[in-house]
Amino acid sequence: MSETASKAQAGTAGALDANRWKALVFIALAQLMVVLDATIVNIALPSAQQDLGISDGNRQWVVTAYALAFGGLLLFGGRIADLWGRKRAFVAGLVGFAGASALGGAATNEAMMFGARALQGAFGALLAPAALSLLAVMFTEAKERAKAFGIYGAIAGGGGAVGFILGGVLTEYLDWRWTFFVNIPFAVIAAAGAYFVIREPEGGRNRSPLDIPGVVLSTLGLVALVYGFTRAESDGWGDSVTIGMFIASAVLLAAFILTEAKVKAPLLPLRVVTERNRGGVYLSLGLAIIAMFGLFLFLTYYLQIVKGYSPVKTGFAFLPMIAGMMVGSTQIGTRLMTRVAPRLLMAPGFLVASVGMLLLTQLEIGSSYTGVILPSMVLLGLGMGTAFMPAMSLATTGVEPRDAGVASAMVNTSQQVGGAIGTALLNTIAASATTAYIEDHIAGAASRSQQQLVQLQGQVHGYTNAIWFAVGILVIAATIAATFINTGRPGSTTVAGSTEGEGAEDQVAVPVVAH
Repeated sequence: MSETASKAQAGTAGALDANRWKALVFIALAQLMVVLDATIVNIALPSAQQDLGISDGNRQWVVTAYALAFGGLLLFGGRIADLWGRKRAFVAGLVGFAGASALGGAATNEAMMFGARALQGAFGALLAPAALSLLAVMFTEAKERAKAFGIYGAIAGGGGAVGFILGGVLTEYLDWRWTFFVNIPFAVIAAAGAYFVIREPEGGRNRSPLDIPGVVLSTLGLVALVYGFTRAESDGWGDSVTIGMFIASAVLLAAFILTEAKVKAPLLPLRVVTERNRGGVYLSLGLAIIAMFGLFLFLTYYLQIVKGYSPVKTGFAFLPMIAGMMVGSTQIGTRLMTRVAPRLLMAPGFLVASVGMLLLTQLEIGSSYTGVILPSMVLLGLGMGTAFMPAMSLATTGVEPRDAGVASAMVNTSQQVGGAIGTALLNTIAASATTAYIEDHIAGAASRSQQQLVQLQGQVHGYTNAIWFAVGILVIAATIAATFINTGRPGSTTVAGSTEGEGAEDQVAVPVVAH
């Protein structure tokens, strides 16, 4: 009798174990789709703008509508996953994302396009935290967790670069509309697989009433913050609306924090962000994303405008970075995550990435791809992949199950806000340096060809100036990781789902996430 029961129990455990790994495939597929969408549309934007008659002044809304909805609704989406069930939120997010993508691909005017992008962002904000929190509660054993988050981290870190390749191929050989339609098979496969395969652990659902004031204040505050940086990029930092957005954001987010400290069932329990290690992860990860998004922007322009690469060739030029991220995340991070303290992976990882970024400060018009760009991309990929692995895992380690969704949402929020800041801040620095360079040198250019050369030199000068700032930002991220994060090597079995208590600093740092 006991032998039969033992065999049955072993069989059930084996089935659950196999299910977890099958579930990871569908969760990773969904994450890839969301991350791809942040960059794939950028390559297709010029073609879409021409077809739909979108003005130069309004074209930024194709990107901004997505970023505002995604960034603004992430905390709400994370809490919905905690309240409603992670699997249900995940499948609903996928179905909605597919529908919004179909609407975008079929768009006939700019209003339809902007609406579709906002809907994609909203469903992405439901989907992304649910995906991460599912991993956090399904993979609780340290070595399994390391492998699962290694795969997830590689996709989250490298997916944006894959978006450039896929966007270039689809735009050049098919039509810009396929950059939207391509999401539909991704979403259908992931939703069907998740529905039949994912077995969410029982318990841990948050039954508290929804914190409506928190939802309103956080959403408006994050939207104002993201829009402020987006507006700064297009209209300048001194623009009255830009300044107004930043002031409104500061007031709204301050009111949000005060509200969360007082209400009984907060949208974002302050215990999630005030814990030293998680706070260090959110901060260092956000800073690293600022540097990364600026790099994507500058290298895309450099390769296409200065070097004359086609969209497809530009996309493939990013492959070494993707390869580096895969190796850093699945080989270095996964193998070492259970053996060393997280800060001993994160801080060196960010420093290696900063060395790669430092190489790019040497860019000139005639710089060779193999001599400068290739080694820098490999170092950036290795460094970021190694750092993202423990960062994602640590972000949800020790969080109570009822808070797993909102803790996961905070990771995505730090990345989304970091991306908006990076694009706006570094682009503004680059544009100012370019303008100053051209003003200083254009007078000495007699012929038209000399003037064009000065303009190209000015652009490269602007890129390298901004990249110096990105180097500094990565060094700061490494410093924060080394000083804030003090949890030890994963030596116990404390994982997401355990409660925080005395001695939390000495408990396991079993990993979890990474846009």
